[in-house]
Formats: sequence, C-alpha cells, structure tokens
Amino acid sequence: MDKNIDEKLIADFSKRLKENPTNQIVQDAIMKNGIKAATENAEVAWKLQPVFSNEVKTDKVTNQKQSGLCWMFAALNTFRHHMNGALGIQDFELSQNYTNFWDKFEKANYFLENIIATRDEAVDSRTVAFLLETPQQDGGQWDMIASLIEKYGVVPKSAMQETFQSSSSRDLNELLNARLRAAAVKLRKIAPEDISSLKEEVLGEIYRILAFSLGEPPKTFDFEYRDKEDVFHQDLGLTPQAFYQKYVGIPLTDYVPIINAPTKDKPFNRTFTVKFLGNVTDGRPIKYLNVDSETLKGLAKKQISAGETVWFGCDVGQSFERKNGILDPAIFDFETAFSLHSGMSKAERLDYKESMLTHAMVLTGFNEKDGKVDRWKIENSWGEKVGKNGYFVASDAWMDEFTFQVVINKKFLSDELAQAFAEEPIQLKPWDPMGSLAVFE
Repeated sequence: MDKNIDEKLIADFSKRLKENPTNQIVQDAIMKNGIKAATENAEVAWKLQPVFSNEVKTDKVTNQKQSGLCWMFAALNTFRHHMNGALGIQDFELSQNYTNFWDKFEKANYFLENIIATRDEAVDSRTVAFLLETPQQDGGQWDMIASLIEKYGVVPKSAMQETFQSSSSRDLNELLNARLRAAAVKLRKIAPEDISSLKEEVLGEIYRILAFSLGEPPKTFDFEYRDKEDVFHQDLGLTPQAFYQKYVGIPLTDYVPIINAPTKDKPFNRTFTVKFLGNVTDGRPIKYLNVDSETLKGLAKKQISAGETVWFGCDVGQSFERKNGILDPAIFDFETAFSLHSGMSKAERLDYKESMLTHAMVLTGFNEKDGKVDRWKIENSWGEKVGKNGYFVASDAWMDEFTFQVVINKKFLSDELAQAFAEEPIQLKPWDPMGSLAVFE
C-alpha cells in the first residue's frame, strides 16, 4: 500500500467489515459491554477453581489502596505468614508505612548520588534523561526491600500506621520529584566543593516532607498482642532491628531472586544486574539468576511444598479478569472477536515493551493433577473485594507467559544453580525491561 491513507483504502476496510454478518453481532456486544466482558471465555474461568492440592495457610489479605507499594506489601506478607504461625496470632500486619518512609528517603539519596556521578554528561543524554524521568517512585524489587530491612528493621503496623499520603501516594510523589529535579539543576551547576552541603540541605527537606506526610519512624516501640488463645503478650522498648531479629528472624541473605527473561541478550544460568537500579546506596546490589520457566516454577513449587510462601513479580495486567481474580492467556478471546493474528512470544513482548514486571504478589499454593501443576494460588494486596476474598487463581500457562521473577531460599537451588548465582553478574542498561519496578496499584 501507499504510505498515505486514502479514501479508497478506508472504503475497502469498511466493505470488508460489512461482508461478514457476524461482525455486527460482535460489534453490538462489544459496544454495549466492553471488550473484555464481551470476549470473556467462561470455560476458562470454570476450570480455574479456587481449590488447591497444596497450599500454605495464610490470613486476611492486605490492602495497598492507591499506592504502588505492592512489592513491599508482598515481602512483608511473606514475613507475616511466618510470624502468624510462630506467634499464634491472626491477621497481623507489619507496618508498610515504616518501610515506605525509609524507601523514599533512601531513593532520594540514591537519585542525588546518581546525579552527582553524571554531572559531566549532557542533560539530554539518555542516561541523565532516564534519571530525571522518575527521581523516585513507589515501585521496587526484592533486593530493595531486603536492603531497607537489613538497615532499618521492621515494626508492627500498630507502631507506625497508615496515613492519608501512604495510602494515596500521588501528591507526595509529585512533590518529592519536583524538589529532587530542582536539586539536580543546582547539583549540576555548583562548584564541586559545595556539593556535599547542598545535598545535605536537600535531604533535610526531603526528611521534613516525609515526616509531615507519613509520620516520623519510631526509634523504639512496645509490642503488645493477644494470641489465638487470648493470652496477652508484652515486649517493651524494642528497636526495629531487634524486633525483626526476634520476631521475624528470617536471614535475608538466604534468599535470591530468580528470573525468567528468555531474550537473546540474557542467556539462562547467568546472573544479571541493572545499572542505576536500587534504593540504598550502601545496600545490597540488584542481582538475578536467569533460568527457564520450568525451572523457575519448579523452585516455587519446592518452596511452597516446604510450607513457605513465595514473593513473585509478574505483569498482572495481562490476560486478567479482575472481578474473580482469574489469570489465564485464554480468558479473553480477542483473536476470534477481532480476527487477529497470533500474538508475540514472551521474549518479543519484553524486547518490544509490550510486557514487563509491573506487580508483585505472593504465591501461596498450587494444584497438582496427574503429576502436573495446572493452577496456582496467589495472595494479592488489593483488599478483599478483588478476586475471591483478595486471592487470585493463575493457570500454569499464564505463569509461563507473564511471571518474571520469584524469590527462593538458596537451599532449594541445585548445586549447578547455586554455583551459577555466585558468578559475577552481567550489567544491563538502566532502561532494560528487567530493570522495571513492581508498582501496579
């Protein structure tokens, strides 16, 4: 065809549309009900029943509300699963707002350090433009929450509860990013000997904004609760680090991020990191081990079978029926309704920006049939009104296509995988799709 659209071409497309009388029925259904409702595959939903042969007992789901803290909620949920059983308590939560405060404060420092490190680059270079696009945000990954907890510990939700801005973060993010970009202007212009004092001044402003918006994190607190037998427990004057060690006690160094990114530039059984990805400057670096999908799912299955839930990162918006919490590549039949050709492979979706890690949740179970897993149970953090009391069901096929990361205890790795993870990582560019953050609201 010619490079321009002309009237003849439009008339031809219109004629083709009207040649098939079924198109009118499809058009009417979609116009009245919307694309997803009109193309939903009821048979898929029936098959993905929320019953599982293997699952870890969990409690009432949490609710991140209008924030992008899914990655943080997911990590703290895996910790509370451990605590609820060990302490005999129910529906207990750790403070997401506490780790949120320190994450935003550390991200501000991380951004300022990166701006200082790139002072000699042009402001319109791809690297500086990338840094300025989002100085800080709600999103994150496993190594980032691990860095925060190793440095700051955790506290119960009773010690630092939610605020308006922790549950609805847009205004706070806009204010922080505006201030950080303004600081970047000055940091790129002032004399080198003045950088340190300016950075300290800016961080003081950021701390004040966060304290006014989220509250100031406690240095010590009292932990008081009643267990399931109604026995009262009291532990006074705890620090956040002491609380983590005493009541959570999970060695974070035992856990490693495993990814499935089947693109040509990322060979399997190799480790990767991403430049400029992180939050705590003196924290652990981002590091992944890339494996095939069957290996990734097999590791998740081992951990769940041992009674431990699994933090995982995925592209939740893909093939997702929200009301019932159904995740399956065939849940919506767009191909038949619109006469579309087959879609892209997982690798192509990554390369062409159609898919990436957008959300973090927790795998809590799976269903095995004739020796093969056909569906997975997922704990989300959107409250109880989405899915079945807040829990989702994903088909095994969906896991293959749209899951990108799981966090696994090193004891479940084979000797070959453990050796592969120990290797020095290959550094990816800052804008690589595997540098995306879980931030879905």
